[in-house]
Amino acid sequence: MLSEIERRELEDAVKSYPDKRGAAIDALLTIQRRRGWISDDSLLEIAKFLEVTAEDLDSVATFYNLVFRKPVGRHVAFMCDSISCWIKGCEQVQEQIKKLYDVDLGQTTSDGRLTVLPIACLGQCERAPAVMIDQDVYGDVTPEKIEQIVEKYK
Repeated sequence: MLSEIERRELEDAVKSYPDKRGAAIDALLTIQRRRGWISDDSLLEIAKFLEVTAEDLDSVATFYNLVFRKPVGRHVAFMCDSISCWIKGCEQVQEQIKKLYDVDLGQTTSDGRLTVLPIACLGQCERAPAVMIDQDVYGDVTPEKIEQIVEKYK
């Protein structure tokens, strides 16, 4: 069930759109900020609020890679695996994260601190390889730099 605060935030979000359905991504991200991810129950609640089917809303949620349909860690690291990042060594950065934190792409550390996810592009090709943790983007990442970067996120 949507809390009163969540309902107010969703009502504010839909004001910016001529049709409630236009606020689908904003609504998903609003609830995700409060709950950490979008469970099936959350999806149903949001769909009801937006007056759309759960299937339609799930299509939006699963298309948009910043909406999490499974539980994630306290911090989410997106590892860019575009061609630019691949050429510049993103696989070595990924291997270093795996070695340091015992976590592979698509997994969360055992302490729940960090989820590591691939992403097709972070728009940082000139600074490849790139990583985004939460909302912070890092470029020119090397295996040697990644531990220092991740350690900022406890």
